[in-house]
Amino acid sequence: MNDRSFGFATRAIHAGTPPDPVTGARAAPIYQSSAFVFGSTEAAAELFALRGYGHIYSRISNPTVASFEERMASLEGGLGAVAFSSGLAAQLAVVLALARNGDHILCSQNVYGGTVTQFSITLDRMGIGVTFVPIGDLAAMRAAVRPETKLLFVETIGNPAGAIADLETLARFAHENGIPLVVDNTFASPYCCRPIEFGADIVVASATKFICGHGTTVGGIVVDAGRFDYGSGRFPLLSEASRGYHGKVFTETFGEYAFLMRLRAEILRDVGSQLGAHDAWLLLQGLETLPIRMERHIANAAIVARHLEAHPDIEWVSYPGLPSHPDFALATRYLPRGAGSVFTFGIRGGREAGRRFIDALELWSHLANVGDAKSLVIHPASTTHSQLSDDEMRAAGVAPETVRLSVGLEDCDDLLWDIDQALEKAHADRRVSA
Repeated sequence: MNDRSFGFATRAIHAGTPPDPVTGARAAPIYQSSAFVFGSTEAAAELFALRGYGHIYSRISNPTVASFEERMASLEGGLGAVAFSSGLAAQLAVVLALARNGDHILCSQNVYGGTVTQFSITLDRMGIGVTFVPIGDLAAMRAAVRPETKLLFVETIGNPAGAIADLETLARFAHENGIPLVVDNTFASPYCCRPIEFGADIVVASATKFICGHGTTVGGIVVDAGRFDYGSGRFPLLSEASRGYHGKVFTETFGEYAFLMRLRAEILRDVGSQLGAHDAWLLLQGLETLPIRMERHIANAAIVARHLEAHPDIEWVSYPGLPSHPDFALATRYLPRGAGSVFTFGIRGGREAGRRFIDALELWSHLANVGDAKSLVIHPASTTHSQLSDDEMRAAGVAPETVRLSVGLEDCDDLLWDIDQALEKAHADRRVSA
């Protein structure tokens, strides 16, 4: 079986979870334990010195969490993975593994509002600078990169406007400048896109979304391709003596595993943003149905997007799966199975019409999440991106009339019925006056 290259759906069910060798349990056990017994004092010392493999304390690693990490690494095509308590914790950990006070990162303008806040405010307090750049403007990116720049961060599908990252072009740019390309793959999931196959070095995701699939669990994941050379001298946190491990040099000691080892042994250990065992088990259950859920998500989203595009009460629809989207060609290239199921549209009548539309919906749930089996709706300008300035909102593609949908798994006829009746109510006053 070791010579067999298994398919995506098979790995989504089996990777990282063989039958339990002690009990024969077929489902992954939940190892709800804070700590693990050492075989001997010598074995304990080897583990703490990073010279042995095993579990010490669930803040650093846990068998159930390790199963989730192994499955995610398999699905994304990476060398390995480290799980975290949330997507924001995961991406912050990536930055802290590579950058310190005085360093700098590049980030796409078209990203989640929480990412903008974390990078521009929280990192600033740590002395790490950020420049937000239009992700399709290589000239602006070249002008922004500095000797102290440590990474380029983008989203596969930008939240919420749906800008598609040209991953191969961005990977070339990053590598020409000696920095890794870090890609947030939350909206696509590994079913729609595997950024590592297009040159990305590190993939992060909020596992809360499509990976979980049912709106029950918060978690994050970092997957490393294991290909980037951190021994160039540009990344002293990895290539110089570690104060935390008696002068150990991660690049010399661990080779291609250097980034993953520092991420776990220093960042996760010291920050304490670990994923719990029960949450990891729930995420494993979600992954088992990821392929079949994504098929339905994408099919429903395409129908809803086309319906809205043809509706007289809608000014515009921004879904990368539509030929009208400016990044349709990129979506076809990087997301051949479909452009996910999260997209935005603008309703005639602006913010007030959008408010009335959302309040009139009966089946769609109004909440701040995406990737749920249930269809979801939100007004980004007053919620998910409300902490941004007007200029930052415009750069992210958020207008006052923008409504974001996360299309779920319900019967599509019911979703369209709910949209139509809500649009009718949103514009009832205008129709009466006409």
